[in-house]
Amino acid sequence: MPEGPMAGKPMRLAPFQKQFVMGALAKDVSVACLSIGRGNAKTALSAGVGLGALLGAWDAQPKREIPIAARTRDQARICFNFVQGFAQFLPEKIQKQITFRRAPRLEIEFAGDGGGHLIRCLSSDAKSSLGGAPTLAILDERGHWERDSGDALEHALLSGLGKRDGRALIISTSAPDDAHPFSKWLDEEQEGVYRQEHRPPPGLPVDDLESLLLANPGAMHGIGSSVEWLQAQARRAIARGGSSLTTFRLYNRNERVSAETRDVLLTVDEWLNCETADLPPREGSVVIGIDLGGSASMTAAAFYWPATGRLECLGTFPSRPNLTDRGAADGVGDRYNEMQRRGELSVLGDATVPVAPWLGEVMRHVQGEPIAGLIMDRYKQSELGEAIDRAGIRVPIVWRGFGFKDGNEDCDRFKRACFDGQVKSKPSLLLRSAFADAVTLRDPANNMKMAKARSTGRIDAASATVLAVAEGARISGRGQKKTREAVWL
Repeated sequence: MPEGPMAGKPMRLAPFQKQFVMGALAKDVSVACLSIGRGNAKTALSAGVGLGALLGAWDAQPKREIPIAARTRDQARICFNFVQGFAQFLPEKIQKQITFRRAPRLEIEFAGDGGGHLIRCLSSDAKSSLGGAPTLAILDERGHWERDSGDALEHALLSGLGKRDGRALIISTSAPDDAHPFSKWLDEEQEGVYRQEHRPPPGLPVDDLESLLLANPGAMHGIGSSVEWLQAQARRAIARGGSSLTTFRLYNRNERVSAETRDVLLTVDEWLNCETADLPPREGSVVIGIDLGGSASMTAAAFYWPATGRLECLGTFPSRPNLTDRGAADGVGDRYNEMQRRGELSVLGDATVPVAPWLGEVMRHVQGEPIAGLIMDRYKQSELGEAIDRAGIRVPIVWRGFGFKDGNEDCDRFKRACFDGQVKSKPSLLLRSAFADAVTLRDPANNMKMAKARSTGRIDAASATVLAVAEGARISGRGQKKTREAVWL
C-alpha cells in the first residue's frame, strides 16, 4: 500500500475490485465502466492497472501510451501520485528505468522493453489528446466533467483507442442525472462494454445501512471510509439538510441526484418526503394550476385538493418534434418517453399545444369534482381567456404573476405546505424532473421567484404545482365562512 493507515503493507484486492479488474481486462472488452461511492479506491485501482499497462503486464505492444484524463490537472495528479506510489515497491532494476516528470506536464516514462512507453495526464481539453494512439485510457471522475469539453475529450480518446486495439477505464461516482454520458455508458447494453455499478435503489433513507454498504463495498474491507464514519456523516447530512444532504447522496451514496447548490426550490430529499404510495383520496374542492407553454416548452396542469393534500400533475408536449427527438435536444435522453409510459405526459397538437382542447382535457381529468379555482399566469391572460371562453369553462379564475411580488408569496406558501406534510403525490418522474431543474432567484430585498437551473430544463410542472398548492394554502387559511341562519321577524 503506498499511503493511508496500511501504508507499506502488502495490498490485497477486495472482491469488488477483483471483479472489476477481471471484467476490464477480459477478452473482447474495449470499455470498462465502474461507478462506486467516493473513497472506495477506484482511482488507486485504475492507477495500478495503468502501471501494469505501462510495464507491459497486460499488453506487449511497443511504445505503449496511457493517457490519464480528468476534469482538471490536479484531479489527474491524484492518479499520477498513485502510480508513483505503487512504482516505489517494484524491483530496483525496474525502478531505475522509470522516469517521473512534473514539468512542463505530468508524465511517467518507462525505458525498458524497447523504451518509449508513456503515461501522461490530461485535463478535460480534447485538443491535448488529438493525434494520440493510446493502448489504455483512464477517464477519472467522468460523471463530473464539464459537459461540452468532457464529451469532446471522451470522443477524442475513444476514437484513438481504435488505432491500436486499446481499451478504456471509465470510472466515477454517479453522474447527476440519467441523461449524462456516463449514465448512458452504465444503462445501455453495448457490445464490448463491461459495466459495474454500485448504486442503491432511489428513495431510501440516507442512513440506511444496507444501501450505504452497497454504494461503499470497500468499507467492509478496510478500504476508504469506515462504516461508522459513513453512518455519522449520514446523520450529519440529515441534520444539516439542503445541499449537504444532496451532495452526500450524490458522492457517498452514489445516487443520481442533481448537484445543483444554488437556491433550489426544493431539494431532492424535501420532494421525496412529499411522495407516497398511499395517496390521500379526492375530497373537497380541487385547485387547478396551469402553466401554458409554447412550442419548445411543456404545458402542464397541477391538481391539488387542500382538504387532503392530494396532488396530481400532468404534462403535455406538441407532437412535433417527437418525444425521442425532444428528449435528445433537451439533454434528458429517453425520459420523456418514460413519462409517457407512466401516464404522466401526453402529446397533443402539432407544433404547439392547442389551448382550448387541452383545457377541455384538463377539466375532464377532474370531471365531477367541485373546482375551487383555475390558477394561471397573467403573462398569457389574453390567450388563456379566449381559450376558456371557447372551451365553455365556468369556474372561478385567479391570475398570478411569476415575478418577485406574487412569486415570493407562492414559492413561500408552497415550500411551507411541503415542509408541513400538506402535499402528497404518488412517485412522479415528471415532478422529480421539474423540481431538479427549478431554482429560485432573489432580489435585494430577498424576495424570490422561480427560474430554470439550465436553459433546456422543463420546470412547467413545478410552476403549475406551485400555483395550485399556494392557492390551496390561501383557501385553507381563509377557512370556511360561517353562514347565519335566516331569522324571520
